[in-house]
Amino acid sequence: MSIPASGQGPAPSSLNLRGAVDLSALKRPQQPAGSAPGTAAPAGQDGNGARVPYIVDVDQESFSSLVQLSAQVPVIVELTAGYSDLAQQLSAVFKKVADEYAGRFILARVDVEASPGIGQAFQLQSVPAAVALLKGQPIPLFQGLASEEELRSFVEELLKVAEANGVTGRAGSADGQEEAPAEPPLPPLHQEAFDAIEAGDFAAAAAAYRKALAEQPADNEAKTGLAQVELMQRLEGADGAAIRTAAAENPDDLAAQLAVADLDISGGHIEDGFARLVKFVARNTGDDREAARARLVDLFEVVGATDPRVSKARQALARALF
Repeated sequence: MSIPASGQGPAPSSLNLRGAVDLSALKRPQQPAGSAPGTAAPAGQDGNGARVPYIVDVDQESFSSLVQLSAQVPVIVELTAGYSDLAQQLSAVFKKVADEYAGRFILARVDVEASPGIGQAFQLQSVPAAVALLKGQPIPLFQGLASEEELRSFVEELLKVAEANGVTGRAGSADGQEEAPAEPPLPPLHQEAFDAIEAGDFAAAAAAYRKALAEQPADNEAKTGLAQVELMQRLEGADGAAIRTAAAENPDDLAAQLAVADLDISGGHIEDGFARLVKFVARNTGDDREAARARLVDLFEVVGATDPRVSKARQALARALF
């Protein structure tokens, strides 16, 4: 058993949700720089200082708090549904393993029938499935059933990655009633964009972010939010399998390569998406080359300028251009 590495998993120490755009619709944007310092909750505690239980039921409304909490305690999201017997079997095994680790990770159960947006954000194909969260970054684990031994292997590897990135907090008891951390209020236009995303209205979300940028051109959160929403717009209703087939069959077709790079980034395959467009830039000239370069710059914004994978890809792009 191994946790997916490189583009599928977390980058060292600087992990953040920007590397996983498919969760951006479920996470409230960060409070802008300049907010009151020293307000972060201790590891494994909510904003009121209460211990968060290590087994929680999560819906779309509370998911953003879980993403924040993954900066303190490793999280495993169990994607389940009442109609699936396999999902019920896995839930029993997951609970046993979570009890054994007693708060070293949080088991977050999501009913994808009740919260379909979460399943869509993870590009869920079937239940049961599991995805880890570490510093807001999704790490795909598996789909289908897993044995106790396999689950323990996943947990052990996740804890090693978490420790290497300084995420060593513990959660409270399994039957605690504490709520996840309260979140600071967002700037009005950011809240408008977030509400529009939750409603599936990406055009309205983009409009709100553009208005925020018109008022504050240096608003980096709005820049990133807009780039992420535009990515979601491009992929809305897309057939992932068809996109990948077209890209494989047409390596020098601009539209095919742009689409599959979007798909790579949205699924957390950050380095794959960047490398694909860098190679296209190196092979081509003229308008196609410029279009690929411009899209790559947009995707850098989606992932975040401080992400080390972006820095590496910028260097590769410079070599391809010059």
